[in-house]
Amino acid sequence: MNFIQPKLQDLKQPALFAQLQHKLNNKTKPVGSMGALETLAQQLGLILQTESPLLQAPQLVVFAADHGLAKQGVSAYPSDVTWQMVNNFLAGGAAVSVLARQHGLTLTIADCGVRHTFEPQQGLYACKVAYGTADSSQQAAMSAGQCAQALLNGQDLVKSLPGNVLLLGEMGIGNTSAASLLLARLTGLPLEQCVGAGTGLDQQGIQHKTKVLQQVFALHAHAQEPLQALAAFGGFEIATMVGAIFEAAASHRVIVVDGFITSAAVLVASKLEPLVLQRCIFAHSSDERGHALLLERLHAKALLHLQLRLGEGSGAALAWPLLVSACNVLSQMASFASAGVSRVSS
Repeated sequence: MNFIQPKLQDLKQPALFAQLQHKLNNKTKPVGSMGALETLAQQLGLILQTESPLLQAPQLVVFAADHGLAKQGVSAYPSDVTWQMVNNFLAGGAAVSVLARQHGLTLTIADCGVRHTFEPQQGLYACKVAYGTADSSQQAAMSAGQCAQALLNGQDLVKSLPGNVLLLGEMGIGNTSAASLLLARLTGLPLEQCVGAGTGLDQQGIQHKTKVLQQVFALHAHAQEPLQALAAFGGFEIATMVGAIFEAAASHRVIVVDGFITSAAVLVASKLEPLVLQRCIFAHSSDERGHALLLERLHAKALLHLQLRLGEGSGAALAWPLLVSACNVLSQMASFASAGVSRVSS
């Protein structure tokens, strides 16, 4: 069982970029006056390879799994919250459920490795590798085989979904720890700068979490390559997301990235193939401590700054209308010529 990394096309196409720029410059507005929305419109056009991008059947996927490290007290919540929240997602009561309904986003919950058995039901995609990862303070969170299986599961999941937009969400008690470890290992940032409150730890809790993560970091000092680090630190939901990101990028889908955990998955993917970043739109900069540092290392600019730290894909859902607006400006806004509006004289 081997994960085959897809080859991606460089989206830097000067001719198409020039067409998009010309189209925006000729809309009934001062040149560049819509700021970041124009940049977003250009990126959407390049991803979808057209000067008239149309977003179709957007899919919001919440990747869920448990982490063995959670038993070391690195989260303010017990592991059972993961499966309980999965049920809440499926019942339509979670924040991301509400936002997905509001914006017409199809919501899928992917059981990548939750420590619970779910009955088959609408909206649940079963791709469980195991009932949670191992405790990474004692051993690698995943075997190489489990990591490869999760990557393949992510590719298969995206292949099963319609549309040309993938919005990333996640759920997993303990997964800010995995993301912090990946950020530190793959960027060289000091681990202490990468560790935050997660689900709501107080200062004493953050200190304990940092101490535990320092031990995990040292235990897996040999895991330097992206997939080695992913297997060492976890989790199944992050690895499944990496596979999903590759498949979405290869199939020219727009990838809307939520917060810290989903950005960590993009970090892993980008270390393997930097061109995935051309397909990624970063929804927001969260209040989780490491996220701003991670976005900086990815040279990414977030659309929103709302002090969110919920996860679930909530920030991606909130940013969605901006993508729709960017496309509508390109397709529906009049040009100076069509509206009979005079330009500013030079």
